[in-house]
Amino acid sequence: MTLIKTSLCLAAACLSLAANPASAQSAAWPSHAITLVVPFAAGGGGDTLARLVAEPLSRELGQSIIIENRPGAGGNIGTAIVARANPDGYTLSYGTNGTQATNHWLYKSPGYAPGDFEPVSRFTVIAAALVVNASDERFKSLAQLLAYAKSHPGELTCGSAGNGTSSHLACELLNQMAGVRIMHIPYKGGSAAMTDLLGGRVSLLIDVMPNVSGQIAAGKLRALGVTTPERVRSNPDIPTMSEAGVKGYEFFAWDGLYAPKGTPTAILDKLNAAVGRALARPEVKQALESRGAIPSPTTRQSLAEFGAQEYTRLGKVVKTAGAAID
Repeated sequence: MTLIKTSLCLAAACLSLAANPASAQSAAWPSHAITLVVPFAAGGGGDTLARLVAEPLSRELGQSIIIENRPGAGGNIGTAIVARANPDGYTLSYGTNGTQATNHWLYKSPGYAPGDFEPVSRFTVIAAALVVNASDERFKSLAQLLAYAKSHPGELTCGSAGNGTSSHLACELLNQMAGVRIMHIPYKGGSAAMTDLLGGRVSLLIDVMPNVSGQIAAGKLRALGVTTPERVRSNPDIPTMSEAGVKGYEFFAWDGLYAPKGTPTAILDKLNAAVGRALARPEVKQALESRGAIPSPTTRQSLAEFGAQEYTRLGKVVKTAGAAID
């Protein structure tokens, strides 16, 4: 009798697995290495932040996470690769405000749509700062800079990493909200813009803290405001843009983890929980905060809602600025 019951139980289990193979695969996930596609060049700001999170995340999941850099078209090339990947949890995307929001307004055909992904969790909110050359004695505060801009329309220049980049749109938002006309000067990358700011050939730059904090610490740049709603822990002496004179100004970057549409819910939930634990590690928080990146994990639903809000908000900035990339 016991043998018959055992046989029936085994048969039922086999039928259950056969009927629901996805559940069985989800339960075993991850059983081998995971690929995280970073759609930016190795060594850049996005790549650095992705690697800072990937290492503790791999420890939480018990499997290696292999970073695959697939740069190009503002992040569109690598992101599109993940959109077409098998939704089995083994190919994931490092997403940003650019790839998940701005690019859909800048490019006629980015190669993917927001609905091609399952939001997993935000990683960080990344503060930016408005900086000027420290040797420019005219501007010790944002109020002084804005007063000069209003009395000398079109004279000041704002460098950026290129048309449609976050540093460009941050400048355009400043013009819109402060009622000034600061001329945009696009460069082929943020390092070129930084070189000209340090050389006195451009008036100001609004760039993420990981890119400007070193020059601020070295005394070569003066920060007049940070673009997040609150001051950043790494530089608490820098006021927010809102405190410094442009009430309500917010223009921060952000990043997070995305999976191809159709990835099983059980896998997405495991990933979300693992991201939360990874970002809670003290050494991870310290490493991110020292670069001006604020650990900000979310639920999957919260990231979906946040992403939709950012899609609309950034779209308005792009349209008002008239920015476009063919």
